[in-house]
Amino acid sequence: MRQITRQGGKVKAPEAPRISSVLRPADGAELEDDAILKGLRFDGYAFVGLEVEAVEADGCSFANTRFTGTSLRQTQFSDCQLDTCDFSQVSAADVSLIRSTVTGSRLTGSSWKSGTFRDVRLSGCVATSGMLRHMKIYTTLFEDCRLAGIDFQFTEFHNVKFVNCDMTGAQFGNAKVGSMRFENCTLLDVGGAAHLKGTTVAGPGSMELALSLAREAGVVFE
Repeated sequence: MRQITRQGGKVKAPEAPRISSVLRPADGAELEDDAILKGLRFDGYAFVGLEVEAVEADGCSFANTRFTGTSLRQTQFSDCQLDTCDFSQVSAADVSLIRSTVTGSRLTGSSWKSGTFRDVRLSGCVATSGMLRHMKIYTTLFEDCRLAGIDFQFTEFHNVKFVNCDMTGAQFGNAKVGSMRFENCTLLDVGGAAHLKGTTVAGPGSMELALSLAREAGVVFE
């Protein structure tokens, strides 16, 4: 049975977005194929149920914006701030977030495949029953997030940290871990725990994860 490290394992904090303090109002700018959105402020917009490909958002702010049920393909958000946004039921393929923050947002039931998170901070987000499969997640912080039932199968993690997150029932089958740390997280009934070699666990979750490892190894406690 593979072992999980329980102490140490410092990880680097994500870089902050490089975004101007003065942004131009979006003034009706649309989320559409091949759109280039640069230095814009979106507040209260609704991009619902769209099918969009090859969008580039650079140095933008999205607040109270709904992407519910939208399909995103080959899209990149760079140096963006996304606050109180709704990504519920979004289907995202080959979508990247680079040097961006996602705060107080919903990703419930969303599906992210084959994309990249690099220098991303997700704070106070809800992504229960979400899926981030075949992703590359680098230098990313999840803090105070509800991630119960999230599916991270086949995803690569390098320099990733989870703090005060509920990860009950999270799935890590076939994950590849370079460096990852859990601090004060709930790690009950985690699947694929044997693939978390290289992970550091601090706090009560260490015992919970050990039980998941034992279960996968076929150990029975009486």
